[in-house]
Amino acid sequence: MRFHLKAPRRISPPEGVDATSPAVPFAAIVLAMLPAVLDQTILATALPVIASDLGSLSDVSWVVTAYVVAAAATTPLWGKLGDRHGRKLLLEVSLAVFVAASALCGAAQDITELIVLRFVQGAAAGGLMTLAMATVGDLVAPRERGRYQGYIAATFAAATVVGPLIGGLLVEHASWRWVFYVNLPIGLLALGALSLRLPAPAADGTGRPLDALGALLLAGATTSLMLTCIWGGGRYAWDSPPIIATIAATVLLSAALLGRERRAADPIVPFDLLRTRAVAVASSALFLGTAALFSITVFVPLFLQTTTGATPTQAGLLLVPAMVGITVSTTLSGRSIVRTGRYKRFPIAGLALMAAALGLLAGLAGHPSQVATGVGLALFGLGFGMVTQILVVAVQNGVERRQLGVATAVTSFFRALGGAVGAAILGAVFAAQAGAHVSDAGPQALAGAARGDVIAGVQTVFAIAAPLAALALVVVLWLPESPLKTKGGRGR
Repeated sequence: MRFHLKAPRRISPPEGVDATSPAVPFAAIVLAMLPAVLDQTILATALPVIASDLGSLSDVSWVVTAYVVAAAATTPLWGKLGDRHGRKLLLEVSLAVFVAASALCGAAQDITELIVLRFVQGAAAGGLMTLAMATVGDLVAPRERGRYQGYIAATFAAATVVGPLIGGLLVEHASWRWVFYVNLPIGLLALGALSLRLPAPAADGTGRPLDALGALLLAGATTSLMLTCIWGGGRYAWDSPPIIATIAATVLLSAALLGRERRAADPIVPFDLLRTRAVAVASSALFLGTAALFSITVFVPLFLQTTTGATPTQAGLLLVPAMVGITVSTTLSGRSIVRTGRYKRFPIAGLALMAAALGLLAGLAGHPSQVATGVGLALFGLGFGMVTQILVVAVQNGVERRQLGVATAVTSFFRALGGAVGAAILGAVFAAQAGAHVSDAGPQALAGAARGDVIAGVQTVFAIAAPLAALALVVVLWLPESPLKTKGGRGR
């Protein structure tokens, strides 16, 4: 697919940004995000080999958990630091840390070392994703952002499909260590591009001290909440002491955070920002929409393998219709926003399509078909492509530039939280009907007597995910639609 990135001449960039075409610096931003986007999908195919080489499967689950928890816990801090000290500098720092951690992960000699390094890598990935999205807000005017965010979504969609294939080739023909080493050439190239071509608009420059205690409390509360969602109902029962402890820690740390941020001169997460309607609505909708998304990414491959006899690779490739739908809708909606300056209609339509697609998949699950599932996935992708990136544009258009980073980070945080909560809830629902069979048998064995239980479990998952998308639709009806500016200003 060829992207034509030259911005229309009638739209001026934000103040402090060169008026030349943003195509090259934007390409540098996408290149910087690419390692973090590819990381999880490439790694998934290597986990069994890592388990046999360095530890057990139960230990290797921490390789994923450490990364996800660190990324979510550090996202708001990166956004705040970018606002204070400049996003270009912080983006370069996070990318450099990510590349260094990738090199060390590839050289890890035991599972404990790998888990610690994955935590560092995840913390850097939180900065990459948040700062890159906010930097787009520095680079182009609000009315152009929908189109550019669409290109980012298309990159994500392609990476989701290509990642497992690359991972499989690396593991089969080289070594699992290359799933980390592959980040080095991409990251170093991106570092050079960022340094040479990305402009550096002036930072907030506040002289107030960083709220370090607030950052620690936020990281602690987020970590305990994420662990509750990841462990609950799987590794530990919901009424087990470890889960009760993480829930208690979440409540106590959250209360302490709320008290601290109300008193801090320059809070890590300004709670008054959540009173901004665009931020509150977008964050709530992203939380619900991402929770619904996990019904697709987690359960559709299992469903296809169990009921249609698809191999793991085939099941992954059967997600392509969803990725094509995302690419098409993000591209077309972004171009429409450039022409009209209107954006609210797209998340409304997108969430309606998502809810309809999930309802369709729930109905079709009783009669498994790869073709019918592909149609449902394409419909879901067309809807999802009009939601996430457009809501980010709405948030960035609704806040002052000095809050651009932290506002973008807040939406990223709620999106990550929605994924964790959605996976926990939907996983618990599925496990209630088919979890015992899934844990005791592979997809081939499941094709026998337990097949009906798996189908019923997946149907229930889709039947719950559809109302989540519908609730997000109701929430997004309250999204304010301010005119998107064609030059720097309040929403720049």
